Amino acid sequence: MAVTIAESTDVDPRAVIGEGTKVWHLTQIRENAVIGRDCVIGRSAYIGPGVQVGDRCKIQNLAQVFEPAHLEAGVFLGPGVILTNDQYPRAVTPDGELKGGDDWEATGVTVREGAALGARTVVVAGVTIGRFAIVGAGAVVTRDVPDFALVIGNPARFHRWVGRAGRPLVADGEGTWRCPVTDEAYTETDGRLALA
Repeated sequence: MAVTIAESTDVDPRAVIGEGTKVWHLTQIRENAVIGRDCVIGRSAYIGPGVQVGDRCKIQNLAQVFEPAHLEAGVFLGPGVILTNDQYPRAVTPDGELKGGDDWEATGVTVREGAALGARTVVVAGVTIGRFAIVGAGAVVTRDVPDFALVIGNPARFHRWVGRAGRPLVADGEGTWRCPVTDEAYTETDGRLALA
């Protein structure tokens, strides 16, 4: 299946874009970024140098994914999501000189398989979002999010468990949960959730 790239995009020739992927208007994809198969990259999104995006991801309008972020397969980034990369931001060095590329160390965000980040989420550099987790719209994520967790707020805090279908899980006994959509069973151990 062919790649679809809108004429108004800015895609560096060193970027790799997988088959079936669609890239919409005014998006910028920088050098050495790798975009998987069957992805949708929305209008005016930014994908930084060397960013890795897995298969079947959706990156919505105005999302900004700064290097060296890594998105696994099936990730959803809502409109205006920002994945940051500087844990100690400054425009200038301690001597007052404008910082250059060698004056800081980029620290990426990792988003695991199937996770979804709502509109205007901001994720601080170095954070990992777990498998099939959901981050509520407008959240500011300052620490790692466990697999299957729904987090909300600023700073983002645990709210409840969700399944692979994205729906809240229903308690099904001591330390067990069930998805109302797929009927999959999950077990909770030491504050972590896993498929049973």
